[in-house]
Amino acid sequence: MSTLEVDTIIDSAGTGAPNFSLGLTGNVTGNVTGNLTGAVTATTISASSTLSLAEVIEAVATDTSTTGTVTFDVLSGAVKYFNTAQTADRTIDFTNANTTMAVGESMTFAVLMTQTGTAYYLNAYQVDSSAVTPKWQGGSAPTAGNINSIDSYGFTIIKTADATFTVLASQTQFA
Repeated sequence: MSTLEVDTIIDSAGTGAPNFSLGLTGNVTGNVTGNLTGAVTATTISASSTLSLAEVIEAVATDTSTTGTVTFDVLSGAVKYFNTAQTADRTIDFTNANTTMAVGESMTFAVLMTQTGTAYYLNAYQVDSSAVTPKWQGGSAPTAGNINSIDSYGFTIIKTADATFTVLASQTQFA
């Protein structure tokens, strides 16, 4: 594990806000006070004490498919919106979960399914192509979607052991 400690960053432009660029591999530790702007790219960002964020903006992947298995790559984002009326019940498969998550970590996702006159729903659930039985809010799995609405599914996937997951789920109707 490599570590970078920064004792002082000098504002060379005289604006009161330091500008710096770091190209690093490994872990970065230390304290940052003030505003950090620009693009931060990382595969993992973790905080061992309090983390304060002013905002989080999540990209929404829009999908027009209406049948077949929904493949949700956990590395591609946390929200998938199906903006075209569904024409069949569907299976959802969350992929890349085992290689992305460590034991004791969780990830949360939203799946938004547009429904019209016939209500279809997500009726089979997989993590890395292995069937899972979610624990549903309220105690029972939905048996249908909702007519003329957007059904919002929330999934929290908790990795409990190698290739072993607990999935918490909910379905909410927006009409």
